[in-house]
Amino acid sequence: MREIRRTGILGGTFDPVHHGHLILAGDAIEHFDLDGMLFIPAAVSPHRIDCPPAASPAQRLEMLKLAIQGEPRFVVDECEIHRPPPSYTFDTVCDVKSRYPDAQLHVLIGADQFSRLPTWHRFAELKPLVAFVIFTRANAAGETVETGHPMLRRRLDISATELRKRVASGLSLRYLVPGAVADYVDNQQLYREANPP
Repeated sequence: MREIRRTGILGGTFDPVHHGHLILAGDAIEHFDLDGMLFIPAAVSPHRIDCPPAASPAQRLEMLKLAIQGEPRFVVDECEIHRPPPSYTFDTVCDVKSRYPDAQLHVLIGADQFSRLPTWHRFAELKPLVAFVIFTRANAAGETVETGHPMLRRRLDISATELRKRVASGLSLRYLVPGAVADYVDNQQLYREANPP
């Protein structure tokens, strides 16, 4: 991504990153005329403090870097990994703004998180700094959630929880994650033991 003027922010644990994340990011870039997408892996999500990621921060970063190879519009930003947890969106936006003060930031969040937005850390201060883009589940036909924000329908409904369970059951990740990520999971022997959802 050569220049950050209008950029998306897609945060999450990415445990592991999968094609659903990548397609969603590409769709957001096209639908909202963004210059690129920042993938920002959380150290520990404030909504999942009692359930930390199964893969280490270094492993999740490496999987993201492998997943976005060859796509100049996608960038991995490590700011949350290097901050003490939990990872708050407000702190992340301030960090990005400090580096790119003129950037217009579009934060992608799932429709399931929309009702919780007012409870987010320093939400009143966060709200004027960004535009929220709400994405819905691919199978949510007839979704009627009125958000007042731009909406984007997710094309592939893949969950990282499902992928971890597949690996723990001895099933393949092929075609669900980029090939390089599937190879990395195999080589690192990640997710071999069942993890809580």
